[in-house]
Amino acid sequence: MAQEEPTFRERIRNGSDQKGTSLRKLRAGLTALVAASLLLVALSGVAGAATTGTTTTTFTLTGGSISITVPGTTVNLGSASVAAGSLTGQLGTITVNDGRGLLLGGWTSSVTASKFTTGGATAAETIAATNVEYWSGAATATSGLGTLLGSQLSSGLAVVVNAAQTAFTGGSLIGNNTASWNPTLIVTIPAASVVGTYTGTVTHTVA
Repeated sequence: MAQEEPTFRERIRNGSDQKGTSLRKLRAGLTALVAASLLLVALSGVAGAATTGTTTTTFTLTGGSISITVPGTTVNLGSASVAAGSLTGQLGTITVNDGRGLLLGGWTSSVTASKFTTGGATAAETIAATNVEYWSGAATATSGLGTLLGSQLSSGLAVVVNAAQTAFTGGSLIGNNTASWNPTLIVTIPAASVVGTYTGTVTHTVA
């Protein structure tokens, strides 16, 4: 028997079904495409994420001060006859402590002496500062990096200290440093000097 052709209504319904199926397929394809695009974007974001982070960080070091210490009590250089011509004795340890923490820093220690007197400090009871000589000798102890050097390493280099003279120096210093020395005084005794215990001062500075 010959197959009956679909009616007009059936043709319209079939066409609508086909269109619906096509639209559904189109929607499904678009949905899949959008999902794939979003996944690609997400994967791209993951691939580009940083695995290392660097933070610039600072801190500050501040410097201290420089100071000098000398014997804190009266130093007795000894005794000699008025006819001896001279008296020699060591003053005791002098120490410079440089806590400034400088790069290529430096310092100079200077020394000066007063006159020495006894009794009523008359002319015969006075030994002038021009009769007082000083030599630093070598360092007895040092610390730090740089050049730390006594200015008079032997008695032959002794200097008169009625006016300020360089006793010790530090140069090309890196960071903190210290230096100690035990200087020697040579007192020339004038022929007119009288017996007695003579007192004066020896002053060290650092800058």
